[in-house]
Amino acid sequence: MTTPVHARPIGERIDWLTQLSHSHSVSFCSPENHLARQRYLAEHNTLIIAMKCMDGRIHLPFATQTPLGVIHPFRNLGGIFELGWPYLGDMLADTVQEAVSQGRRVLVIITYHYSKGARERGCAGFSCDRQAAMDHAFQIQHQMEHLFGSGHQTVYPLVCGFETDEDALILHGSREQRLDLANFPVSRLNDVAAEIAALCPDMPSPVRRDLLPLVQGNIRHIAEIRDSDRELNIEHREWVICLGRGFDFLHVPNVALIIGPYSPDLSHPIRQAAGIIQNNMDCGRIPDDGFLLLSSSPYQEPGAQKARAALKSDFLSGFAGSVIRESFPELAGKMITRSAILNWSERRLELRNG
Repeated sequence: MTTPVHARPIGERIDWLTQLSHSHSVSFCSPENHLARQRYLAEHNTLIIAMKCMDGRIHLPFATQTPLGVIHPFRNLGGIFELGWPYLGDMLADTVQEAVSQGRRVLVIITYHYSKGARERGCAGFSCDRQAAMDHAFQIQHQMEHLFGSGHQTVYPLVCGFETDEDALILHGSREQRLDLANFPVSRLNDVAAEIAALCPDMPSPVRRDLLPLVQGNIRHIAEIRDSDRELNIEHREWVICLGRGFDFLHVPNVALIIGPYSPDLSHPIRQAAGIIQNNMDCGRIPDDGFLLLSSSPYQEPGAQKARAALKSDFLSGFAGSVIRESFPELAGKMITRSAILNWSERRLELRNG
């Protein structure tokens, strides 16, 4: 019987993580996936951004049957974002401006998540409170409208719930109006376009056209999940703290706590994540022989941009290490630190130490 990853010695777990990253890059760069992605983007011009929790269960390409690289993720602990954060606001505005300069519209999918089967399988960032998580998603939507306008003709912010037991999306036209795809049968797949139009009458038709494949893919995916014998991961067994960007390969439940570099106070989520790791060790959910602190920063071009990414990743690693040593000195003695940069065009993680 194969030993589960979370129960293996820390060295073997790190080797497994490195291989997972490598496999993701190979898959992303394969001719079939590259051509599928190019064909898809040629047919569907809308830039799709997803703001979501670090939870590995929230794997939108998988749940919507969409080619890797089509959905651009912003991931953070608890899915907590504030558009007033300088770095996040600038990065989002630059991403939108680049899309608009190419003649593209932007769909921003703002997610919250929960489990219909058990409250404790909900979002730990909101203490498994579904209503609080949903309220925060609508707060982000309001900030999006303040930033890009409420007419929604160029940037459309769409709040979506994600029910993790069946990977089912819940589309919100408003707080009261919603379309739960778990209740939509595959036999009515061709009718869902009219349902989206009724739910979001102000959504531009090109955006509706490009949202439709995701919705139809999710309906098919839910049906496949129901036909499978799926294990619901209840226990938190995270043994990695990830800080920065470039962790798309980590869509594995209960492995990593991912902290985006967006908040001006990174020490707070770092302490939260370290506390979860400590609790996992104390409760025997993971071995107490070590945990991994992994920082990453992406780059698109060699030269100065690549060198800057290395500096950012090293800084994040050093900063997080200092916070953990100060707040959790005993845990810090079990910390293994790795700094990495990510070749964005190949989604290839390049470890700089270790």
